[in-house]
Amino acid sequence: MNRRSFILLFVLIFTLSACGAQPQQVAVEAPAPAQPSGSVLFQDDFAQPTTGWDRLLVTEGVMDYYSGGYRMLVNSLQTNFWATPRRNFSDVRIEVDTGKMAGPDENRIGLVCRLTGKDYYFFIFSSDGFYGMGLFKDGQAVLLGQSEMQYSENINKGVAINHLRADCTGNTLTFFINGFQVAQAQDATLTSGDVGVLAGTFNEVGTDVLFDNFVVLQP
Repeated sequence: MNRRSFILLFVLIFTLSACGAQPQQVAVEAPAPAQPSGSVLFQDDFAQPTTGWDRLLVTEGVMDYYSGGYRMLVNSLQTNFWATPRRNFSDVRIEVDTGKMAGPDENRIGLVCRLTGKDYYFFIFSSDGFYGMGLFKDGQAVLLGQSEMQYSENINKGVAINHLRADCTGNTLTFFINGFQVAQAQDATLTSGDVGVLAGTFNEVGTDVLFDNFVVLQP
């Protein structure tokens, strides 16, 4: 698959229960009431493996707490893993520190917001310096505000740490990488839902990513 053209034929690996590898049905809370701007709505440094994120070990990969962070290892082609803390928000500012530990630089690493069922907004970058922002809905994904993934010098490439920020405020979606705004678009499809992290592969398996210092703020 040509990442730049990015027709986004995502193969979504749904959240699975660790014991039986069957789709896990979870209750989602009602949207949190509005708080003053800058208020912390949720945060997790993954220091304790008891905060509700998925713990998964299957042939396709791993999602689990690891070394004081949260690890995603994707061992299947053209595949995304995503994980959430099972919350429900409308307007949010999400931030996380993330780094590639191993695997190809042509990968997908990022954040999701307003995840409801199988639908969500995504904010992703690759370890070779490209980024994209878009909507996954009804099994199809489309970039918003761009026709293909774009290159940015603000992305730390290879085995490196990047700080991501995704703002989902009203109909406006904004993506920041290492403090620099890289993308913004308008979309009214999704209004509330869960938040989380995402990692995936293109034409090579082995994307191995660690997330830390996940925080959700009132924008």
